[in-house]
Amino acid sequence: MTLPQRIQAKIYRETKYLGRDISHLLGLDESFLRNARGSRILVYHGICQTDHTRFNPIFLKLKTFERHLQFYQKYFNVVSLDDYYQGNFSRDKFNVCITFDDGYANNHKYVLSLLEKYRMPATFFITAIRDAGYDILWNDFLSIVSKYGRTTLNYKNEQFYKDRFNKYVAKANGVSLVEKLRSGGFGVKEEMMKLLYTLVPFKERPEDEDYWLQMTEKQIQELSASPFATIGSHAYYHNDLAQIPATDATGEMVRSKQYLENIIQKPVDSFAFPYGTYTREVVEAAKGAGYKQLLATDFHFEEDYEDETMRERFTVNPFISPLNQMHATILRHYE
Repeated sequence: MTLPQRIQAKIYRETKYLGRDISHLLGLDESFLRNARGSRILVYHGICQTDHTRFNPIFLKLKTFERHLQFYQKYFNVVSLDDYYQGNFSRDKFNVCITFDDGYANNHKYVLSLLEKYRMPATFFITAIRDAGYDILWNDFLSIVSKYGRTTLNYKNEQFYKDRFNKYVAKANGVSLVEKLRSGGFGVKEEMMKLLYTLVPFKERPEDEDYWLQMTEKQIQELSASPFATIGSHAYYHNDLAQIPATDATGEMVRSKQYLENIIQKPVDSFAFPYGTYTREVVEAAKGAGYKQLLATDFHFEEDYEDETMRERFTVNPFISPLNQMHATILRHYE
């Protein structure tokens, strides 16, 4: 698509979104929302008070998230992950299942009280990175370094520069640093964090904590104690399990399950693949580890559609209004 075509498409989308918001204010879309049927699992990540795109494009403002819950309360039926798998749906409303990935402390800080306020269940997929001695995921670390770091970076004798998306990209071949690291195990990511932290000591900025800090074991326990929260695993290190050796992927799934179960003293039966990526070998290893519910974003293989343990999810878009998010959820795609 050429630049003029991209601009035209963007104008079209924004005009359509604005028109939909105006129609809702005029009460013209009530029938669409009330007559919608079906079901969808939604994926949220971090929740913050302001500046939701400070480091990455997956966070949502707290007031926006609460508007989502208000829409769900008015028009939808919110079900737990267990009920979703069992098909315990309303026939009179569209059904949604709320999930959160990555285990941010802001989920405990902001989300739990809202779930209890609106009496809605959610499942939280948490890594075991705290068990590894870290309070931040490697990709969040790199996003912060990319935000605050210098324009160019020399990392392990390779030159990187910031592109228009504020990501470090190799001068030699255009491959981003995050992609280079994502294909490896945690050792290369741990080395990166140790080498680069001195360039950007972001932990000295408490105002940034909402954007990266992971839940403590105590917070995981408190979350699990709520009747509106269920804990699932998001692997041990938040590695891309499709790009590391199968034995390492299996180990991550087993160890993270043990870690979380030891904390909450409950079974952890659900697993969400980091980045939504997996292989069929990883799927079978997850089953062997004892997981009964396996969550992807999009299915990768034909046999996934016949696999009773597998479900697809729909990632929330933080750049559109709550109303337009509801429409996209029902339609199962973005404009």
